[in-house]
Amino acid sequence: MSELGRKLQQLQLTGMSEELDHVLADAAARNLSHAETIEWLADIELEERRRRSVERRFRLSKLQAKIGIESFHFNHHKSRAQLKSRILRLLDLDFIAQGTNVVIIGNPGTGKTFLAKILAWRACQANYRVLFTTAMNMLNQLVASQVDHSLVRRLKAYTDPALLVCDELGYLALDQQTSNLFYQVISTRHAERRSTVITTNSPFSDWGNILFNTTIAAAIADRLVENSEIFLLGGPSVRCQRKAAAEPAAAGHDQAPRCDDNPEHRRSPAG
Repeated sequence: MSELGRKLQQLQLTGMSEELDHVLADAAARNLSHAETIEWLADIELEERRRRSVERRFRLSKLQAKIGIESFHFNHHKSRAQLKSRILRLLDLDFIAQGTNVVIIGNPGTGKTFLAKILAWRACQANYRVLFTTAMNMLNQLVASQVDHSLVRRLKAYTDPALLVCDELGYLALDQQTSNLFYQVISTRHAERRSTVITTNSPFSDWGNILFNTTIAAAIADRLVENSEIFLLGGPSVRCQRKAAAEPAAAGHDQAPRCDDNPEHRRSPAG
C-alpha cells in the first residue's frame, strides 16, 4: 500500500484507500483532471459510508432478513391486487416523514408480517432508524424492566425509532399491566408523530377482547387510526399453499397436508 493509502486509512477513509490505486490508474488512462479524480474518490467514500450506515441500521433493526417488494406476490389473492397501488406508494416512505401509521389486518399466513418486513427494510435502506419486534416480546421486555427499574430507558428503545414494527398483536390477550404498557408506547409515538406498523389478526372491533378493556382498546385504536393507512389482506395462508405444493397428499388420501395456523396453538413468546 502506498503512503497516501496508509494516510487515508488513518483518516478512516477506507473506501478511498481501498480504491485508490484503481482510481488513479483509471484516471490517468482517461486523462481526468485532479479535481475530477478527487471527486471520484469522494463519491466512492460517500457510497461506502452510506452502505455501512444501512448495514448498521439493518443490524439494529432486528429484522434478520432483507426482503424486497419483488418477493411480494400480488397475484396471490384479489385483496393484494386491489391494494397494489397503495402498497407501492408506501415504498416512497412519505408515511414515515408524515408520522403516518400502517395497520395490516388479516388471518394468519396472509402476508402481514412479510409486508411489514418489506417496509422496514426499505426504511433501513433510506437510513431511518427502525425496530422490528413482536408485540409480546416488546411487552415482556417492558414488564421485565419494571423489576430492575429501567422502564424509562426501555420505553425509549420502542418510542424513539422513526419506524416501529409491532408484529402479531392479538395472538395473545393482554392483561391490565401489559395493556397499559402498550398504551404508553403507542401514546408516546403518537404524540411525537413517529410511525408505527401494526400487524394483527384481529379487526378493531375485537380489540376490546385482546386488550384489557374497551377503554384502553379505544384509546389505542384512536391514536393509531387518527393518522393511518389500513390494509386488509385476505385469501388462504401462503404457508399452507407452499406446504401443500411441497408435500402432496399421499396416494389414496384426499386430505391435504395440515397447516396449523391457529394462533391458539402457538406458544407464547414468554415460553
